[in-house]
Amino acid sequence: MATIAAVLCLTSGAVAALPASASDATLAEDGHTVSISRTSYGVPHILAQDFDGLGYGYGYAFAQDNVCDLADHVVTLRGERSRFFGPDGEPGEGEEQGSNLASDTYYSGQLRAGTVRRLLAQKAPLGPTAELRRMVEGYAAGYNRYLRDTGVAHLPDARCKGKPWVRPITALDLWNVVYDVNRVTETVPLVPDIGDAKPPTASGATAAPSVSSSGLDGLGLASADVGSNGWALGRDATRSGNAMVLANPHLPWAVGYFRFYQVQLTIPGTLDVSGAGLYGTPLVEIGHNSTLAWTHTASDAQHASFYALKLVPGDPTSYVLDGKSVRMDRRSVPVTVRDANGELSTVERTLYTSRFGPVLSSGWSTTTAYAIRDANADNLRSMNTWLAMGKARNLAQLRAAQDEFQGIPWTYTLAADTGGGTYFTDSSAVPHLTDAQLAQCTLANDEGPTALDGSRSACAWGSDPDALVPGVYGPSHQPKSSRTDYVANSNNGPQYVNPEAPITGLPGVYDTDPHLDGRAQLGLRMIAERRDGTDGLGAPGFTEATLRASMLGNRVLSAETGRDDIVALCRAHPSLTATDGTQVDVTQACATLARWDTRADTTSRGIVLWSTFYNRLLDGGPPDTWRRVPYDPAQPLTTPRGFKGEDPRVQRALADAVQEFAARDLPVDVELGAVQKWDGIPLPGCDAGCFDVVEASPDSGTGTPTAGAFGTSFLMTVELTPDGPRAHTLLTYGESANPSSPHFSDQTRLFSRKQWVTERFTQAQIADDPALEVTTLHR
Repeated sequence: MATIAAVLCLTSGAVAALPASASDATLAEDGHTVSISRTSYGVPHILAQDFDGLGYGYGYAFAQDNVCDLADHVVTLRGERSRFFGPDGEPGEGEEQGSNLASDTYYSGQLRAGTVRRLLAQKAPLGPTAELRRMVEGYAAGYNRYLRDTGVAHLPDARCKGKPWVRPITALDLWNVVYDVNRVTETVPLVPDIGDAKPPTASGATAAPSVSSSGLDGLGLASADVGSNGWALGRDATRSGNAMVLANPHLPWAVGYFRFYQVQLTIPGTLDVSGAGLYGTPLVEIGHNSTLAWTHTASDAQHASFYALKLVPGDPTSYVLDGKSVRMDRRSVPVTVRDANGELSTVERTLYTSRFGPVLSSGWSTTTAYAIRDANADNLRSMNTWLAMGKARNLAQLRAAQDEFQGIPWTYTLAADTGGGTYFTDSSAVPHLTDAQLAQCTLANDEGPTALDGSRSACAWGSDPDALVPGVYGPSHQPKSSRTDYVANSNNGPQYVNPEAPITGLPGVYDTDPHLDGRAQLGLRMIAERRDGTDGLGAPGFTEATLRASMLGNRVLSAETGRDDIVALCRAHPSLTATDGTQVDVTQACATLARWDTRADTTSRGIVLWSTFYNRLLDGGPPDTWRRVPYDPAQPLTTPRGFKGEDPRVQRALADAVQEFAARDLPVDVELGAVQKWDGIPLPGCDAGCFDVVEASPDSGTGTPTAGAFGTSFLMTVELTPDGPRAHTLLTYGESANPSSPHFSDQTRLFSRKQWVTERFTQAQIADDPALEVTTLHR
């Protein structure tokens, strides 16, 4: 029997009795009642009859779990960190590399420029739809309702209880969150660099470049801190003939704007979508409805460009374009700063902008400056796209939604529907740069980022007739694949989403390099072995159960294809020379690797040693001449692989790994779960060729601020049956970032044991949950 938590009335705040079943908690006829039904592990199911109410319930539920995180992020987006924490005080999440003053300069400048307000002033499809505007307004009102009902002094999270920076939010604050999310892989990591940008001194001194880029696709977090696995399995790949989807995004666990929140959003007859969305965004971004499911993986395409500006001699704030001098735009930005005594003062700062975007501090000399142009600089369309996807009934409607709004910022899409088909596309915002432009405009540079020539307008982005906004490729040029067997991606380029039908002929900015990394190769191998039944999971073909087992099988491709090479090495050479010249006995390490099951389960002994060895080898940089079988373009799915045991780099890497274990007083056969934890809970997975990517330390999930982890975050498997979806989910760090919440790490325990949450999707399923708690809000 369901239990009822509370009835909260806006007019009186009184608590009244409710019927004992969720099905009896009906909407009021006037449409002003919103139901929040929480099932096991605190998953909220929001039921309303209009978009205002849906947003209201979502904002309220999210605040119950994560009020501190959104409040803190709003401080950042309002450019007020220096006001509350001091210019060099506690930074915003994900901003540890820069000062609060630099961050405030950037975000205050954005507000003064009115960038988001300008985008909001546009009509759909460029601006938000009327439904979405109401939902965002409702979300802000619901969040504020929770704050008002609870009181800042009585908040359950010690991180922000009683803090002056916890205040009501506005719809504009939420749109600023959305805008930031859209640029989080490109511009956002460079906020400190943009906020601190200033002309060089009279002596011509310049800061050492802090922007690290191996090319136009290596900006910010795009290649380092964002990843995912995604599969869409069609009727030809499953035993039942029903399509299935696997979602496995890899993101930071302790960075609020990268954390997922699981939710179901329902307006009867209009919208019924379940899944997860990033903190502070008002929608489901990875999920399913009754007939359609989708996921996203980080796109390998370029979503921004660095431009090198040739400066006018004697004037480092002017640059040359087509032979003419162009003055940088300057914006004066006042920032309120709190000093060590708590006194407030105003500091005047300046932001510099070029035709190609904001100017960076890094590498700004008397001759050169760098600017970044982000393809999502005018993108507030993402939520339009996701709302339309949530309403879509099939793949054709999903494609139509993406083509109409063109708002997916930086991810691939993989989807399936009840017709048994699958679909892959990169519909993200990609700069319109031809291969000829890349060849002619890319400048060689040993000191700064690889950049395009900003002195020629011929190097500026072009456009497509079917693109909603100038400067990007339209749907006609985007990679697409429709199949009845499968499409899969693990952050590799689009070419091999299905090796039986490679996608070719794309512009180079979509990254058509056929070289697959180990995780992408492993994912394709896992699908092939499940289809022919050679993976040890039973008869050929996927079921939802074997899909889940495949996901959490914790296979390690680098070990499957190379462990025996290393065992042969250490058996032949029981003593190896470390980098510092020390002779290291590796016999015990050799025995550990020989016994290891090549998995990254919490109880596996050998994976920690292997990861340490393998990452040391990779840290040596290219070329990977130590590979037993080098990369062969004719065999992209199986090369490179293995290790040359006689290669000095391989031998040193193993010796260094064993030496490191001794220095840390760790046994070489230590269990993975002893050194990789969240809130004290052992974690599976690894970063050494694992499909299930997890990187964590023993103290992850503890401390103030919380020590972070990275990797598998929101897991979802869904089978789209004629009778409705059958889904299992797992939010690896739980619904709440509050360490004192019962939902801070309850699902982490499940993850540790390879257990899943059976999703409750229909109203009957929700009502049957023995842990059900229902909150009814009267607006």
